[in-house]
Amino acid sequence: MIGLPPGSILGCMSTRPVESVRPAAVAGRFYPGDPDTLRREVARMLAAAPRGGARPKALVAPHAGYVYSGPTAGFAYALLDGAADTIRKVVLLGPSHHVPLRGAAVPTAAFFETPLGLIPVDRDGVARLVDAGLAGLSDEPHRFEHALEVQLPFLQAQLGDFALLPVSVGVGRAERVADLLDAVWGGDETLIVVSTDMSHFHGYAEARAIDRATCDAILARDPHLQGEQACGCHALNGLLEAARRRNLDLRLLDARNSGDTAGPRDRVVGYASFAIDA
Repeated sequence: MIGLPPGSILGCMSTRPVESVRPAAVAGRFYPGDPDTLRREVARMLAAAPRGGARPKALVAPHAGYVYSGPTAGFAYALLDGAADTIRKVVLLGPSHHVPLRGAAVPTAAFFETPLGLIPVDRDGVARLVDAGLAGLSDEPHRFEHALEVQLPFLQAQLGDFALLPVSVGVGRAERVADLLDAVWGGDETLIVVSTDMSHFHGYAEARAIDRATCDAILARDPHLQGEQACGCHALNGLLEAARRRNLDLRLLDARNSGDTAGPRDRVVGYASFAIDA
């Protein structure tokens, strides 16, 4: 896929018609599909997380099913207590699990839907990225993608009304993703969220050692992570490069794996959450 424009899928741009709403794709599987049950589950995970610390400019959160990674995500989103009056825009980046993608893709949809309601897409932000050549328009990477969707109920619970700029990030240089973030970084009204899990399908002890080294690299703002370390490495590398440019530090909020939450310990997936303070 070398040399393809941003947002390219298998060498061509998506030609699907404009869709006004991107419906929930993994409700009832990755998280509860019933609104009341979902509200209670998110509230429970937030209540279990520690409070305190500065309000974040950026968060890194995992994206597995809530039974596996929800507690670690709760550590990140608990930092948004009281932020609903300030944060009006969320730039949400994550990997494309289902569609081979080079560069970044933003959707044509006007809304993203979860069981908790509709979230308006930041169309000005979409236009800014497309006009600058930093992302292409394509709905395909977003259609069935869970990495961005599972973050949304947490954001809805903590922020209420906000505009969403969803960005699916494929293969690309960290500097290019950092340029994208620079274009939409904004001020206190804008939150950046990167969605990623850590290592996949190692034994418990080996996974903990791999993820510990990866967390150390993230804290050192090393923008050279590989897919074996973090499935959202390309988006995360861009955030790390953006942090380097601004001399902003990350802090580790929580790190565990599926063997600590709801799975067996012979083949685990790692999760970690981080914050960059405003």
